[in-house]
Amino acid sequence: MTIKTVGIIGAGQMGNGIAHVIALSGYDVLLNDVSEERVQQALATINGNMTRQVSRGKLNEQERDAALSRIRFIRGHDGLGDADLVIEAATEDEDVKRAIFAEVCPSLSESCILASNTSSISITRLASATDRPERFIGMHFMNPVPLMELVEMIRGIATEEATFARAREFVSSLGKSVAVSEDFPAFMVNRILLPMINEAIYTLYEGVGSVESIDTAMRLGANHPMGPLQLADFIGLDTCLSIMQVLYEGLADSKYRPCPLLVKYVEAGWLGRKATRGFYDYRGETPVPTR
Repeated sequence: MTIKTVGIIGAGQMGNGIAHVIALSGYDVLLNDVSEERVQQALATINGNMTRQVSRGKLNEQERDAALSRIRFIRGHDGLGDADLVIEAATEDEDVKRAIFAEVCPSLSESCILASNTSSISITRLASATDRPERFIGMHFMNPVPLMELVEMIRGIATEEATFARAREFVSSLGKSVAVSEDFPAFMVNRILLPMINEAIYTLYEGVGSVESIDTAMRLGANHPMGPLQLADFIGLDTCLSIMQVLYEGLADSKYRPCPLLVKYVEAGWLGRKATRGFYDYRGETPVPTR
């Protein structure tokens, strides 16, 4: 069955990026969130990002306008009944995701594939909260979605081969590359990336280096485009902590213990760029290290 219409639950940073890419690829997008205001904010973000693509010669105005016309707000979950694929892109919290699946499943068509954009949580466990574990799959887009080429795909224990094949074909049609991961905590990208970020935070916590020196060392010494603490702020420190907790609890290895300093920043509400403060303070013209 061909995928033509895609529902997206969650219009935040990941949801609006996913909607952007899917609409540009010619699919109709049904964008859902808890309020119309959040969807309108997402549409403004998408419009701004596409306009930048036009100014850089990546798109023309007609392509931008056509893509924007394919995205529409859906109030509640009943309107997702027309979707051939629904992608959940809510916050990285298992209880939140399971509640969404319980609410949305009765509204979906029998053949609809349900996917989660989770970056760390067990696909098998999430699938068990749905009425279609055989048509459930992990589809982890990288942030920022319009720029990053990779989508990590994860099968749960019950995911049917036909579901995986349809989902993989869809991801390829977006111009993305696929990396297939087994269903282990944090999959591949974040199992490697987040412990590195956590170790950078331990390096700061133990006084080995300052925020600026740690980020400079990794940019210039390891040729990383962004320092690990700057990257943590970009990802969101709450998301970093959630992923480290999934690793620590799922693999029971002390090397994945979240750094106490990361916990302290999250408790303070210093979640990175989205909160204007994290390892850097973003309230002025230039980011300033907070330690």
